[in-house]
Amino acid sequence: MNRTELPVDVDGRNVLLIDDVLYTGRTIRAALDQLIDFGRPRRVQLAVLVDRGKEHRELPIQADFVGKFVPTKKSEIIKVMLDDIDGEEGVAIVERPPGVADGA
Repeated sequence: MNRTELPVDVDGRNVLLIDDVLYTGRTIRAALDQLIDFGRPRRVQLAVLVDRGKEHRELPIQADFVGKFVPTKKSEIIKVMLDDIDGEEGVAIVERPPGVADGA
């Protein structure tokens, strides 16, 4: 497995986690679990580009900073596009193709 290295000690520091889409909360939970392995931050805050809504949450996680609240159906996927990767910037809501597992 890949090893994660943090360039600074997190003990007693304010940490800002950033994610593209907040959906079930599982990704953030995994990030918090890993962060705690590196020490005990004074405070952890969460910033997300898109929040799909609390009705999809499996865990009691809420963002402190939200770029856009976009209520969605489970059958929809939020696609975040970045210029460096996709050649364009934007956010799109698309229908989940049949047989595709639940995700962002």
